[in-house]
Amino acid sequence: MPLPEILPILMVATVCALLFAGYPVALTLGGVSLAFALLGHALGAMDIGLLYALPQRIFGVMTNTVLLAIPLFIFMGVMLERSAIAEDLLETMGRLFGSLPGGLGISVVLVGVLLAAAKGVVGATVVTIALITLPTMLRHGYDKRLAAGAVAATATLAQVLPPATVLVLLGDQLNTSYQAAQLSKGIFAPESVSVSDLFAGALIPGLMLVGLYLLFLVMVAIARPTAMPPIPPDSAALRGAALIQQLMKALLAPVLLIVVVLGSILIGLATPTEAAAVGAVGAVLLAALRGVGAHWAVALSLSAFAGLMFARAIFDARDGVGFVLAILLMTALALGLAFALRAVWRAGYLTATVTKTTQMTSMIFTILIGATLFSLVFRGLGGDDMVHRALSGLPGGAAGAILAVMLAMFLFGFVMDAFEIIFVVVPIVAPPLLAMPGVDPIWLGIMMAVNLQTSYMHPPLGPTLFFLRGVAPPEITTRHIYVGIIPFVCIQLIMLGVLWFMPGLATGLPRMLYGG
Repeated sequence: MPLPEILPILMVATVCALLFAGYPVALTLGGVSLAFALLGHALGAMDIGLLYALPQRIFGVMTNTVLLAIPLFIFMGVMLERSAIAEDLLETMGRLFGSLPGGLGISVVLVGVLLAAAKGVVGATVVTIALITLPTMLRHGYDKRLAAGAVAATATLAQVLPPATVLVLLGDQLNTSYQAAQLSKGIFAPESVSVSDLFAGALIPGLMLVGLYLLFLVMVAIARPTAMPPIPPDSAALRGAALIQQLMKALLAPVLLIVVVLGSILIGLATPTEAAAVGAVGAVLLAALRGVGAHWAVALSLSAFAGLMFARAIFDARDGVGFVLAILLMTALALGLAFALRAVWRAGYLTATVTKTTQMTSMIFTILIGATLFSLVFRGLGGDDMVHRALSGLPGGAAGAILAVMLAMFLFGFVMDAFEIIFVVVPIVAPPLLAMPGVDPIWLGIMMAVNLQTSYMHPPLGPTLFFLRGVAPPEITTRHIYVGIIPFVCIQLIMLGVLWFMPGLATGLPRMLYGG
């Protein structure tokens, strides 16, 4: 094979080697790409003028309205974490199920579903769950490996249950790849894949994965009751009506927020970015309720918002009375939100939330810019044509190609996290896959999402393992964590197999909601 044709392979291998050595992702992608661009130009394998397209691509990333949902969803999740709303959820659910064999483990999974839907970020979810539940589980005699595995697996649900940040980024990359695949086939009015499609497609498989987790824990509780003993009853614990009242107080507002955010996306009332903005404001209001003297500001904001919705339905846009009423209601809404933000700031939630949101958003977009340069140089070196020929030449046609890509993504998970795989691998393999006959983009996206979920639990570099190791009690060793995640990774692979043979689980709901 001539040296210029080997360059794309060497480029990918160099990136993987440097990532495995621990170099920063964004700098690795950018530095390696520039080095190989110069090398390719020197060997006559690439025109260096192709790099002039980079500023326009970066500008396209920065002005992408879909990606605006990322910082908003992160803000919503971090605000719920900082204001201890998630802690109330875990403690209340633990009281409800803890007296049953395996009940505390079941509570962790159930609350993890709510936290995943509210946060969409693995790091915040695993730290919250681990700090609250692991000491309690160990104190009551839970098996260390099982406790660590349950917490790690539950936290990764934040990457497959909407509104996961992974689904937002994957939807954006798949949409670009799907349109490129259609253009390559001569379709000059290409269809698109939206983030809403992936949200709808991920809902049923995500809930089925939750069901498999619960089934596994129940089976362990039956087969090995000493590994998941019930919590002895506490004489001071709430019971009966008092427990139900506490449960409703802890659950009602967060669940309502999740339903509003996801429901508005799924029924088409709002785009993911608009729904994320509503979620961020809702998280601020929920946090303000925990402050002193802020209840009136929350009530004013909600009343003004409800009034705006009512006025929008009753009055015509050109009606003078409706216009004046809308101005008054928007003023009241702004006033209520301003006082709510002041209460959140005084409580110490706002500064920490904005700081964490800025850090995580900067990390994601810096990696995205580095990956944009990587993708540009890789294509300039002819790597996309090489990948297309390799996938087309595999036995089994489209099924064989998809199976090879799924296996490659699974193995990449040992050295790369989900964001890196989305930005580096998906733009390379998705266009040729989607150009093959019979490959549904939504089904492929959900298959990738479930596969990417395992990358968060892969030794040696799975981020969840590091998050958990950092906050776990000293009794839980790294070995306990690595062994404990094995059955849950197997469950995820089983879910991949179910999706392979039953693609309607991923495509049924989007087709029912949006047609096609």
